[in-house]
Amino acid sequence: MNSKKVLICSNYAWTIYNFRMPLIRSLKKQGYNVEVVTQFDGYEKDIIQEVDEIHNLFISRKGMNPLTDFITFSNLIIRFFRSKPDLVLLFTIKPVIYGMLASKCFSIPSIPTITGLGTTFIRENIVTRIVKRLYRMALSSASLVFFQNNDDICLFTEQKLIDSDLCRLSPGSGVDLNAFPERTLEPSDNMTFLLIARMLWDKGVREYVEAARVIKKKYPNVSFQLLGPHGVENRTAIANSKMAEWQEEGVIEYLGATDNVACYIERVCCVVLPSYREGTSRVLLESAAMCRPLIATDVPGCREVVDDGVTGLLCKPKDYVSLSQKMEIMINLPHETRVSMGKRGRQKIQDEFSEDIVCDLYIDAIRSAIS
Repeated sequence: MNSKKVLICSNYAWTIYNFRMPLIRSLKKQGYNVEVVTQFDGYEKDIIQEVDEIHNLFISRKGMNPLTDFITFSNLIIRFFRSKPDLVLLFTIKPVIYGMLASKCFSIPSIPTITGLGTTFIRENIVTRIVKRLYRMALSSASLVFFQNNDDICLFTEQKLIDSDLCRLSPGSGVDLNAFPERTLEPSDNMTFLLIARMLWDKGVREYVEAARVIKKKYPNVSFQLLGPHGVENRTAIANSKMAEWQEEGVIEYLGATDNVACYIERVCCVVLPSYREGTSRVLLESAAMCRPLIATDVPGCREVVDDGVTGLLCKPKDYVSLSQKMEIMINLPHETRVSMGKRGRQKIQDEFSEDIVCDLYIDAIRSAIS
């Protein structure tokens, strides 16, 4: 049996529980010892049932602060020294940067994954320049680096943040096709659109609400829902007062947060994500797996999932008029066409984005890096 230890680090336990458990199970099945380092948020109680050890990580998910980030880096240094892993897997921005720097101190083989570039790369400023320098320094010792779309690979290589020979493409974090089964899209006179995301401006929530206003004037029976955590620790988080204002206006229905998005996807006619940029959108993958047609922005991390006119529709980013036009097209499509879009989306997920494909990629990369 394999006795090698793999340490997995991400920014908080929710991301481990929702995105990394299939990989953890695959690693355990292969005989690896698995240790997790992440910020505790309640989900660590579920994770500990399937890993050898789990440790709390001090990390701020709200912008950059030299003091708090230094504590995060020190926290990782101490943990790596005590754990002595054979390899480190790193996910999300700060764990990738500070985890790579910490692993370099002990010459531990490391595989970071660029799951998305976040708000830092959406708005170019001094913070962006600092983060790029940190990435360049951190990734210099990587065994290889997984990216979730080709646009991010091009950005990192063109700006000389990493050597192109180290770049690998992963189709997101993979989808469990059993957890998100095929569900027939039933005909409905009153369509319901659903946006699933953390309630952040950068997810295109503003554009979604503005488009909903436009559509409801012409199609008053069409409904618009928002699903996802609100009040999250992020500088682009939407204020409680704004959400209350929209609900009072009657333009949207906020459903709150859930651990079971599948039951909400099943009830709607179309899933919408007008995000400004993604790694590879898990929401779109899961919705397509359940045979729901999609509307998303033509940006990295969304366009890879949505084949325009085949599995859904693409709209212009940061443009509520374009989004409302695509919504109207979706409303007026024959029901059979929406059903066909959904079925083609399911087939695309089976062929390109299943969790088995992703887990096999990581297992092969881990074996190579350790050997």
